[in-house]
Amino acid sequence: MGKVKLAVLGVALLSIATFSQAALIQYHAVLGPEAVGATGSGFVTVDYDSDAHTLSISADWSGLSGTTTVAHIHCCTASPNIGTVGVAVTPGTLPGFPVGVSAGSYNSPLPLDLTLAATYTATFVNDFAGGVFADAEEALIAGFDSHRAYFNIHSSTFGGGEIRGFLRVPEPGTLALLGLALAGLGFARRRTVE
Repeated sequence: MGKVKLAVLGVALLSIATFSQAALIQYHAVLGPEAVGATGSGFVTVDYDSDAHTLSISADWSGLSGTTTVAHIHCCTASPNIGTVGVAVTPGTLPGFPVGVSAGSYNSPLPLDLTLAATYTATFVNDFAGGVFADAEEALIAGFDSHRAYFNIHSSTFGGGEIRGFLRVPEPGTLALLGLALAGLGFARRRTVE
């Protein structure tokens, strides 16, 4: 292989490696009843920007047996995809979260700043970040990645939470990344042939 071909292939591989370390990671969850008698359902997307150190949240839900009171992210359960635990992010509720509705949608008016102590509950920082605020973001994302964090909507009927879903990165994203990598290699190969 000539020097030009190697250089082009090297740039393509570096670009792919850089892209695979992208700052934005999307977590999703299907929201379902948390308690016996709860009737709601929904979907949530949480975008984590590791460069900006922010979370953006979008959610849609319907059919709650009561009306919304608060919503937030809980972390970190003892086992993946099961159990309950205290609130990790947004001690009161998500900023601008609609209250008093049985169906609706939410989009973060501003991303949650993970560099601010006020974003986290003191219990989360103490129990999961070893009492060190600077470690809270890492602990939270580790909870996301290990399927031990969930998004929860609380209602007037179910004060402890009516619907929730454990956050995870969906598999199709992995396949899309592989497709992009292959396309990049194909482009690099095509450029070396011309």
